[in-house]
Amino acid sequence: MTSFQYIGSLRIATVLCFSLLPDQLVGVEGDYNVLDRSEVLAAMREHYGNYEELTSTTNGAWLADVVLSLARQARERDPDGPPLFIGHEEWFRSFLAVTGHTEHTAPRYALLNYRYEQNMEVDYRLDRVIREVVEGPMPELALNVRISWEDGPGRPDRYSYIDTLSTPTVRVTNRQMITYRLLDFGDWIVYDEIEGITVRPESGVLALLFQLIGEGHMTHSRIAVAKDGIQVARTRAEKAYMKVMITVAIYPDGTVERDLPEGRTDLLELEERLKQPMEIDYVEFPSDR
Repeated sequence: MTSFQYIGSLRIATVLCFSLLPDQLVGVEGDYNVLDRSEVLAAMREHYGNYEELTSTTNGAWLADVVLSLARQARERDPDGPPLFIGHEEWFRSFLAVTGHTEHTAPRYALLNYRYEQNMEVDYRLDRVIREVVEGPMPELALNVRISWEDGPGRPDRYSYIDTLSTPTVRVTNRQMITYRLLDFGDWIVYDEIEGITVRPESGVLALLFQLIGEGHMTHSRIAVAKDGIQVARTRAEKAYMKVMITVAIYPDGTVERDLPEGRTDLLELEERLKQPMEIDYVEFPSDR
């Protein structure tokens, strides 16, 4: 995720990996809860068995599971505690330990997130995330997620790459600042108000869709997972005044297909769950972070 981190149809995913804290933040007492590698590794191992393939960016549900798990543990310890910071070194080394990859064989998205030293901040305090649920259920857990890297000589404000491990292949662009809301409803999750990351399919039927709207910005994605690991995602892409909502099936091996396979009433039930009305008035992201 996500990282990591695309969005529903293509999954905000492990694209949104994490990073080491900038030096000026590490010693600020009480401002952040800096997680150590053992905590990150334990959360990854807890959820690793639920997903067959983590080398493509399409498996962002795993990213959400890990981040939500870490936030739940922190909330149990201190409901009003400071935001979490997850370092790029802690995340990347844990990822390698869980997947069996090395720095030479790691997928491109994970290696780039590591080399750019992207920071992830996770705020789990409800009053910092949601002002009011206007319509729909109240989430069990709501997070503000902010990912960024430091300014510096020669450091760009974005980077792009083509993920050839996903099906279809996609072009992913990470901007220097990425923000989104991550909501957990128990049996489905939502990425909302996504800013700073774009994903464009390079092949297949989804590429034809994006040819119609241009470089669409994915702003919202709802995800539910079937018992056999197939993920159903409802994703909204926007450009100017044009909005497109699509449903995709994401298979355990990372393959993404438009619409759902025939004969799967269980997946249709998940899709109906994801279609329910939802309107949330969010608290603004703090400008000093």
